[in-house]
Amino acid sequence: MLLTLIFPPPPSIFMAAMSVISFTSLANAGFSELKGKHMQYSKFWNFNSSQKSAEKKQQIPQLSGRTGMLILYAPAFLAALSCLLFFPHHSTRHLLLSSALTLHFLKRLLEVQFVHSYSGGMSIDTAIPISLSYFLSTATMIYGQNLTQGLPEPPIDLKEPGILLFLIGISGNFYHHYILSKMRSKGDKEYKIPKGGLFELVICPHYFFEIMGFVGVSCISQTLYAFSFAMGTALYLTGRSCATRKWYLSKFKEFPQTVKALIPYVL
Repeated sequence: MLLTLIFPPPPSIFMAAMSVISFTSLANAGFSELKGKHMQYSKFWNFNSSQKSAEKKQQIPQLSGRTGMLILYAPAFLAALSCLLFFPHHSTRHLLLSSALTLHFLKRLLEVQFVHSYSGGMSIDTAIPISLSYFLSTATMIYGQNLTQGLPEPPIDLKEPGILLFLIGISGNFYHHYILSKMRSKGDKEYKIPKGGLFELVICPHYFFEIMGFVGVSCISQTLYAFSFAMGTALYLTGRSCATRKWYLSKFKEFPQTVKALIPYVL
């Protein structure tokens, strides 16, 4: 069944290794979120960290929240944009993939600059590895697509459903990020229970739509690496969504018990 949905995997040890590494590292990060081990730039890390850990973090050079997030996304955006503008596209699928990844990271950069509100900073030792991870995953996905040149197309073509899922995902993700940005007035750093949109049903609809967007990208690509990355991302964001719900339950006594973590009425 899987072979009807993806290109035949090219004889590339690098791509095989990256598919395994990408999936396992993201899945492990998701399980870590469930166990309470969070990324150091998140509010959950600050909430659960000991005083000793917090003091150690303060000794590392700190970036502003906006600068840190720009560093996270800019290299991946430049990689996707370079592939879109300067490298030949051997197929419509290759062009669509480069365009989708460019649009995805352009949206993130614009949100960082004009939409998001920041309640804290980011240490440089956190920003650099995450930035490298985004850059490598973007470049690897496009490189993997390039290796499909000359290979037979998958029997089931998922390009059009992929485009639809990607556009719904990126639009829904932006809309709910916009709702989050409007929850605080200027200078306000207090967390509040989100309201509006799908926040009435789940605490992380932005993650739900981000997963949808990456599933769309994997359908456009139809390579083993793209599907591995999408599945790993889904597991990571599921773990993070559950951690987010747990955090809100611990911080707000009035948090509605009916609001799920990621999938309305289910999870």
